[in-house]
Amino acid sequence: MNKQNGKGIKALSVLGLIITTIIWGSAFVVMKNSVEVISPAYLLALRFTIASAALVAVFWKRVRKISKTDMICGGLLGIFLFISYFFQTYGLKYTTASKNAFITTLYVILVPFLHWFYNKKRPSGNNMAAAVIAVFGLALLSLEGNLSVNIGDLMTLVCGFFFAFHIVFIDRYTEDHDPIILTVVQMVVAAVLNWAIAPLLEGSFDFRVISPSMMTGLLYLGILSTMFCFLMQNMGQKHLSPNTSSIILSFEAVFGLMFSVIFLGDVVTLKLGAGCVLMFVSVLLSEYKRKGTAKA
Repeated sequence: MNKQNGKGIKALSVLGLIITTIIWGSAFVVMKNSVEVISPAYLLALRFTIASAALVAVFWKRVRKISKTDMICGGLLGIFLFISYFFQTYGLKYTTASKNAFITTLYVILVPFLHWFYNKKRPSGNNMAAAVIAVFGLALLSLEGNLSVNIGDLMTLVCGFFFAFHIVFIDRYTEDHDPIILTVVQMVVAAVLNWAIAPLLEGSFDFRVISPSMMTGLLYLGILSTMFCFLMQNMGQKHLSPNTSSIILSFEAVFGLMFSVIFLGDVVTLKLGAGCVLMFVSVLLSEYKRKGTAKA
């Protein structure tokens, strides 16, 4: 691959991740409305089931060629995904939404170290500085009021760790495996695990609560926020480092704020504006002239 083509693919990968964060940001509004009607584990089960069904329907020819190693690698990614969403969703029951969002996105500081440990790729000074700046930006965007630690915060921290593992192992597995197949397998695994645990935690499910308008929200979560976004993440990370990817993906908090302002009437303050500026600075720094690397 020549340098010009490489830059073009990298630019498309960055664009794909940015689109992903925009959709995830908008999904906060949909999730807020949906979780008031459907309990968390069943909501996640439905979300991943819709994504799985759509992926299998679209990529059936590839699905038929799934190998044993695809199943193992995609299955592990699915377990990471299940654990992340499980602890994030239940952590939210015991802590504030702002702290939940901030602690979850602490994966930006964890990813460079995990990437170094598992993939033997030492982060550059730019990577580390960008991650630290991003954490400060996320703090300004998310934190307010009481900063004491409770059980919900600890559950959310577990979520952040497993999101970090998910990002790092996507980088590891997409080097030798089809990103689309990995996406299919992890969606199916996450769906199965949620259906398995939902009855134990939440009892039986009454499908009559799913109204036509609720179904529209579920389709948005399943098709766009899950199928499309994780497909973009898996494909995009094939051409970007986990360090850069994690910072771009953390912009979910920025776009979540924007959609909250537009649809939920939240007020923009100077503190929030400063947080957004720091987030943009972190991305620019992470991408600042690092020659001699295959992935940036």
